[in-house]
Amino acid sequence: MSDTRATVSCEDLVKVFRSATGETHALRGLGLELEPGALTVVAGPSGSGKSSLLTLLGARDRPSAGRLTVLGSDVGGASTRELRGLRRRRIGFVPQRSSSAVFTHLCAADQLRQVASWRGAARHDPDAALDAVGLGDRARHRPEALSGGEQQRLAVAMALVGRPALVVADEPTAELDHANADRVMDALLAAAAAGSTVVISSHDDRITHRADRLLRLRHGVLSSETAGRRTAAAVIDATGRLQLPPEVLELFPDRRVVVDADGDQVRLRRPEEDR
Repeated sequence: MSDTRATVSCEDLVKVFRSATGETHALRGLGLELEPGALTVVAGPSGSGKSSLLTLLGARDRPSAGRLTVLGSDVGGASTRELRGLRRRRIGFVPQRSSSAVFTHLCAADQLRQVASWRGAARHDPDAALDAVGLGDRARHRPEALSGGEQQRLAVAMALVGRPALVVADEPTAELDHANADRVMDALLAAAAAGSTVVISSHDDRITHRADRLLRLRHGVLSSETAGRRTAAAVIDATGRLQLPPEVLELFPDRRVVVDADGDQVRLRRPEEDR
């Protein structure tokens, strides 16, 4: 499913976390491509694999199996040094805990200048970037003087410095009121319009409705995809597995289904209907 235009390409992506109590399968054979110039929202219930997926897309972890290509680099096979350089120069990343993305010893404007130097963005204007997320009056403040929501907006501004090819943000509006959430979304959509690939996670319907593309995860697999105003399409993975929407799944309590194909029409029915 590889596309040379894709910023990100995932094939049969698997992520397993191991602990003393056993294994947790966060992602189960996920296939996905992300292209430049669009904002994609990843949605799903807690435990569906959203944060695991975004951490992988941001080249901050390696898959347990499958193939993940980010900006031409094989994340599973690249060296630690190569991934560090990729993250620093070409990927803007906003973690769920935004306080871990900021430098405690620098004021807001200097944080943006630091990131600009890494990305070779000599003409970057930190004041304008802070204004875009409603932090123009906090430019000289260090993180300790900023609220959680202000730190979150600062992390977003840092991620967008220098128009990185890929922007990944895990719940970037979670701590924000409506007005500031709109500011952040405006900034992220502007980055996508300028050619960046932007992917974020969110539970907020106000956010998902503004996306160019909406992906829903369930139990570590991609269950549906919606682009623009199209009806949500269920996703069939490379092994032929299909995730049924919960309301349809309830119609098959025995988890068995008969599939009838007639031309371009497919019908699902319970096995007992044959009796």
